[in-house]
Amino acid sequence: MWTGGLKVTEEKKNNHAAGSYDETQIQVLEGLEAVRKRPSMYIGSTGARGLHHLVFEVVDNSIDEALAGFCENITVTIGEDNRITVTDDGRGIPVGEHPQMKRPAVEVVLTVLHAGGKFGGEGYKVSGGLHGVGVSVVNALSEWLEVEVQREGQIYVQRFERGKPATELKTAGKSKKTGTKITFLADREIFESLAFEYDMLSQRLRELAFLNRGIRITLSDLRHPGQEKEVFKYDGGIKSFVEFLNRNKEPLHKKVIFLEQEKREFARTEIALQYHDGYNDMILSFANNIRTHEGGTHELGFKTALTRLVNDYARKYNLLKENESNVSGEDIREGLTVVISVKLLEPQFEGQTKTKLGNSEMRGIVDSILYEELGAFFEENPPIARRVIEKAISAARAREAARKARELARRKSALEITALPGKLADCVSRDPSMCELYLVEGDSAGGSAKQGRERKFQAILPLRGKIINVEKARLDKILANEEIRTIITALGTGIGEEFELSRARYHKIIVMTDADVDGSHIRTLLLTFFYRYMQRLVEAGYVYIAQPPLYLIKKQKKEYYVYTDAQLEKLQKEIGRQGMALQRYKGLGEMNPEQLWSTTMDPETRTILQVTMEDAIRADEMFTVLMGDKVEPRRLFIEKYAREVKNLDI
Repeated sequence: MWTGGLKVTEEKKNNHAAGSYDETQIQVLEGLEAVRKRPSMYIGSTGARGLHHLVFEVVDNSIDEALAGFCENITVTIGEDNRITVTDDGRGIPVGEHPQMKRPAVEVVLTVLHAGGKFGGEGYKVSGGLHGVGVSVVNALSEWLEVEVQREGQIYVQRFERGKPATELKTAGKSKKTGTKITFLADREIFESLAFEYDMLSQRLRELAFLNRGIRITLSDLRHPGQEKEVFKYDGGIKSFVEFLNRNKEPLHKKVIFLEQEKREFARTEIALQYHDGYNDMILSFANNIRTHEGGTHELGFKTALTRLVNDYARKYNLLKENESNVSGEDIREGLTVVISVKLLEPQFEGQTKTKLGNSEMRGIVDSILYEELGAFFEENPPIARRVIEKAISAARAREAARKARELARRKSALEITALPGKLADCVSRDPSMCELYLVEGDSAGGSAKQGRERKFQAILPLRGKIINVEKARLDKILANEEIRTIITALGTGIGEEFELSRARYHKIIVMTDADVDGSHIRTLLLTFFYRYMQRLVEAGYVYIAQPPLYLIKKQKKEYYVYTDAQLEKLQKEIGRQGMALQRYKGLGEMNPEQLWSTTMDPETRTILQVTMEDAIRADEMFTVLMGDKVEPRRLFIEKYAREVKNLDI
C-alpha cells in the first residue's frame, strides 16, 4: 500500500520491525544553548518569516509521520492569543526513557537540538522539513509549550517554559488513539510580533497537502468572530497542484500529464505538467517537501530531457524543417506549468540559501522518466504533441524578432537617452546604491519632479500613457513598445535571460503615479512587467511605490498633508472641520515642485512602499487574474474585495 508516496513495507531494517518507533531510535547530536541567544541562525529571522517557521517545524514532524505511512490527519489551529496548536494522528513521540539521556524521549526531542528519529536512527526513511532544525528550537523560542502524546493506551503530558521543563512527564488518562498534540505561544521577548498571517500559513499547508496526496490538513483561525477554516486534501497530489496553478489560465490540453517512478534506493519521483496559451512558464521543484527555489539536479534533468524530447519528436515527424535550428529550452517551456517532487533518502542542499538540490543521481533519474514516459505520451497523443511543438516553434520565431528588438533597445551608454526630449533626467552620482529612479506618470508630473528633485542622486523618467500589458504579449511585441525600451535602457540590466542585476544603475526604482484609477492601472502594468521580465529586481528589494498625499488641508495659515482617509478623519477630529480648506489631489501634476519634493520625494519625510516577493505563487496568480485574458476570475476578485476599497475614483 502507498501512503503519502512511500511504501509502508520499506520500514524493515537492522532487525527493527516494520513501523517500530521507540526511545532507542532517538539520537542526540548537540544541545540548545545558542538558540535563544542567536535565534536567526536557526529560523532565519525574528520577523514574520521566522515566526511562521515555528509552525512549519512542528507540522513537518507530523508530515514525516505521514510519509512513513502512520498519519492521515493534521490540524493546525491559531488561538485567540496567537497560540498555535498542531495535532496529528501519528504514532506519538516516544515517551520511554532515553538510553543515553536517562530522561523521557519526548523531553529529549523537545530540549536537545537535532534530537529525533531522523538523524541516523530508524524512525524515518525519508524526512522533509525546512532543513530540520527540530521542534526543540520551537520550544526554545516559545514563552511556553505543552505536549500531549497518545500512545500505548495512555495520554502523556508535559509543559515547558522557554525551552526548559516546567513539569515532569506525567499520565493524564487512558486512550485507544495515537498521536501528538503540541501547543505553544511564541516568546514576545524574541519576536517582533506574535501575529500570525492566516494566508502565509494557508499557502504552505495547501502546498504540503498537494505534495503528499491523501493527507488531510485542517487550518482554523479562532481569532475572528467569523472563524476562518480550510481543509486541504488532494487525492490527485501534484496533478491537483498544477490544476490549481492553471485554474485562471486557458490550457492547451485538458488533462494534466502525470509521470511517476519509484526507485527503491531513491524513493519516489513525481512530475505533473500542463501547457497553457500564455507566454510565461512556472517550474516548481521540491525535494522532500522543501521548495528548491534555486532548482538543482532534478530540475536540470527535467529541462534537459524536455528540450531533447521535443526536438527529437519534431525532427521525427518533420515539424522542424531540415534547415531550421533546434528549438531552445526557453521556447519549449513557454506556457508550461510543471511541479517536480522528489523524495529521497539523503538529500543534499546547496546554493546561497540552501534551496538547491545537489544529489547528482537525481539528474539522470528525472531525465530518464521524463524522456521515456512523456515521449510515450506524445506518441499516444499526437494532437497534444503537435500543439506543444507548434507553440514552441512560434515562440522561437518570436524570440528571434525579440532579439532584433533588443538590439534597438541597447545603447553604448544609458546616458544617450537623456538626449531624447521629455525622457530621462539622470542624476549626478554614479554609485548605484545611492541612486534612485522615479518612473513618473505624465509629462506634467515629470516636469515638477525634475524641478523638485535632488539632482545628486535622483533621476526622473516621465512615462507617456500606459505601457503594454506584458501578460498578453510575447517579448517581441513588448520590446516594440517605446516606453518599455526606454525603461530597459535607463535601468541598464538587460531583460529576460540577458538580465544581470549587477548592471542595475539604480538600487531604488520608485513607481510614482496618480492616486486614481488610471494611476493604479499604470502602476499595475509596471509591476507586472518587473515581475515577469525583471523579477530579480523585485527579489533584491529594488522596486518601490511612492505614496503621494491624497489631501492638502489649510487652516489658520497652517498646511497639513494627509495620505489616507483614516488620517484625514483623525486630523479633522483634532483640529476641527470648520474654517478649513480641503483640497483633494487628483494627480501629481497638481503639486508644484516644492510640494512634490516635501511630500513624496524627500527621503527625510516621504513614505515609500517596498515591493517584496513574499510568495511567488500568489503573485503569479494575482497578475494572471488582474492582467490576463479571462474575465470571470477578475470579476470574482473584484466582487470579493470591492468592499475593502475605501475611496475609488471613476
